[in-house]
Amino acid sequence: MCGLSGKTAVITGTNRGIGKEVLRVFAENGANVFACARNQNAQFEFELSTISEENNVNIFPIYFDLSDPQQIKTAVQKIRKTALTVDVLVNVAGIVEESTSFGMTSIEKMKKVFDINFFSLTQLTQYISRIMISQNHGSIVNISSIAAIDGTPAQYEYAASKAAVIGGTKKLARELADHNIRVNAVAPGIIDTDMGGKIDPVLKDEIIAKVIMKRMGTPREVANACAFLSSDLASYITGQVIRVDGGI
Repeated sequence: MCGLSGKTAVITGTNRGIGKEVLRVFAENGANVFACARNQNAQFEFELSTISEENNVNIFPIYFDLSDPQQIKTAVQKIRKTALTVDVLVNVAGIVEESTSFGMTSIEKMKKVFDINFFSLTQLTQYISRIMISQNHGSIVNISSIAAIDGTPAQYEYAASKAAVIGGTKKLARELADHNIRVNAVAPGIIDTDMGGKIDPVLKDEIIAKVIMKRMGTPREVANACAFLSSDLASYITGQVIRVDGGI
């Protein structure tokens, strides 16, 4: 166990990729989870049930669309009604649009990406942080990207939205420290997910060539970093951005 046993986490984007693996790693380490996803389906709920039974933890599916502020608010109200503590929030959900040059990227597309990757994340964090403040403890982990730090691999609006996440993480860490709440970010490199698969093949090969470990990362490797930062093992770590990039 990595210091998550008995804790309760809210995790977004749990229906695929990194979010699904964060859910699995948390459950394996004894955490109960509010598994947030946009759409309800039988396969997803079957997977949640299986993970719950295998690890003897509680997993509660919570469905809402991050692009809808009212749905976010309603979802948090459902979480509050359970009367459980919320020890951890992991903001995984995000989007990337089809690649275009900066000059050809519309403001509408930029707003759409920022709406999900930053503004919706911010709204959910506002609501959950109020619960944590009332408890006087908590840990928040935001998924950013090495694109926010290095400017690549990603298009302008994605890199900029993830840079906003880093700025918000550092500011919020200062603001919430007095309430015993830690705030950190994880910046994945090129990861073997559906989103990673959207990278142009030529660009992907160029990136992997620059990775010291000469391979893509796995969702589990990102999830392990999230689990560490969320756990008691990281009790003196806040305001940090941890790169999980194989050494680019």
